Amino acid sequence: MNKKENSTTEFKEILNDKLEREVVAFLNSPKGGDIYIGITDDASIIGVENPDNTQLQIVDRIKNNISPNCLGFFDVILEEIEDKHIIHIIVTRGTEKPYYLKKFGMSPKGCFVRLGSSVQPMTTDMIEKSYSSRVQNSLRNINSPRYSKHSFAQLKIYYQENGYSISDNFLENLDLYTENGKLNYVAYLLADTNSLSLKVAKYLGTDKQDLIENEEYGYCSLIKATERILDKLEIENKTFALITGAAKRKERRMINNRALREALINAIVHNDYSKEVPPLVEIYSDRLTITSYGGLVNGLSLEEFYSGRSMPRNRELMRVFKDLDLVEQLGSGMHRILDFYPKNIYKITDNFLEICFPYEKEYTDYLKSEKRQDNSKTHQVTHQVNAKTQQVTQQVTQQVKKLIVSFENGLSSRGLRKLLALKDRNTFRDGYLDPAIKLGLVEMTQPNSPNSPTQKYRLTDKGLKLQEELRKLEEGINE
Repeated sequence: MNKKENSTTEFKEILNDKLEREVVAFLNSPKGGDIYIGITDDASIIGVENPDNTQLQIVDRIKNNISPNCLGFFDVILEEIEDKHIIHIIVTRGTEKPYYLKKFGMSPKGCFVRLGSSVQPMTTDMIEKSYSSRVQNSLRNINSPRYSKHSFAQLKIYYQENGYSISDNFLENLDLYTENGKLNYVAYLLADTNSLSLKVAKYLGTDKQDLIENEEYGYCSLIKATERILDKLEIENKTFALITGAAKRKERRMINNRALREALINAIVHNDYSKEVPPLVEIYSDRLTITSYGGLVNGLSLEEFYSGRSMPRNRELMRVFKDLDLVEQLGSGMHRILDFYPKNIYKITDNFLEICFPYEKEYTDYLKSEKRQDNSKTHQVTHQVNAKTQQVTQQVTQQVKKLIVSFENGLSSRGLRKLLALKDRNTFRDGYLDPAIKLGLVEMTQPNSPNSPTQKYRLTDKGLKLQEELRKLEEGINE
């Protein structure tokens, strides 16, 4: 391994009783750091026995032995180096310093800081100074602006679908209360209803002169709103074909899909909601931009930002997004974006962070060639479609066509949603499945029990015929 122990890297041969002290020191440091278990001080890889069990122990110890709550500020992942399993603990700089070992409290015995490659106790003066500068305007400490009763049915369903059991302490475990026992601003954002609106605006040209769409994805749980916008971008980020050597066909997206997803989620998770300014997505004829409010997190340099050093502005949101597999390991999103795009796609000011994705150059070339070929090829193929099918095709939306083309009989609603890579069940129901049923293209296998948990769907004769013709049309255009 090329790394050496330094101010942001710690090697541990085995998991020992100093783990929490190391984590506290990184939480209290300016940059955070990485702890590797299964690597000796001289960087020799020895691996970890029973890695899965060790991973669970680490998470449990950090959660229960360190205060303030640092969920969302650390990540524990399993890595393989030289065919051996090691455990990598990523710790970010905390925002509620000083962090300390619960059993010793906020004292020199419980507070530590990283100095070079060693861990040192904090002095009383250091502790007092750190505490006085503690961030007080975090969302966890702001009361929810909603005075009526909050409900969290949507959030609970998302957690249950991801294998979590819901206990009486569900909201408390997610840190959705302030110190005075009231629901906080994070709870407000995650509740079934709120006043937050995330907008997706679409323009005809390269400026804001001609607005052709202005859709709102909000007033609901932030998780639901996120998934609905992801589904919207899945539709907007069109796939196009490139003809490569030997007449081979290669499919590409207008924007790299993985980078686009990461950018949207980063904007939503790291947005400064305390000023009630939500993220904004804008779609132009030549680019797509995502803007979040708040600029860089205080204490995070540009160099650290581009290197992927994570410093969550809203650790409670980060924790929920991680639980629901919307976020992977800390800091990985930036690497996924910069793997495909240069740093200059970012525009960062004191108050805003904008990322601008230009469309693939080949996309505009593709559009030009499509316009030239569209009339001749499409005209030839559609002549083969009978009049009845043409009438049906004219009635259905692009979403329904997409469903019918890829439809597989005998799948549940969730299975069909997965087939289309759609996250939000309401988007799928309202835009895809229900319209297809109303048009007589899809039917239930148990029509007398519409809400049965074993309900499946199949194409009708009409749907099968349309699927055949749409596939012929698609093949004809792609020849």
